[in-house]
Amino acid sequence: MQINISGQHFEVTPALKEYFLEKLKRISRHVSGITQVHAVLSVDKLRKIAEAKINVPGGQLFAKAESQDMYAAIDDLADKLNTQAVKHKEKHHSHGEHTE
Repeated sequence: MQINISGQHFEVTPALKEYFLEKLKRISRHVSGITQVHAVLSVDKLRKIAEAKINVPGGQLFAKAESQDMYAAIDDLADKLNTQAVKHKEKHHSHGEHTE
């Protein structure tokens, strides 16, 4: 799995990277085979924005969240990606399991 975390208009600290990776573990429980993760954390005056694109088998997950705190933005982002991962998992597991 290739993970790329970059910062826009600020330096991403090791603590922020570790926090993001910890949240990513929760998503990887629902979707196996994540090939690439590209995250951009940015600061725009008082807004902190977190966005991520995750390549998974059969598709791509993308979410964007903003808050006044970067950790809160990452939490919101993780929640959105987790919801998408669950839907993706259900969608791909439901195919072919219809036996009568």
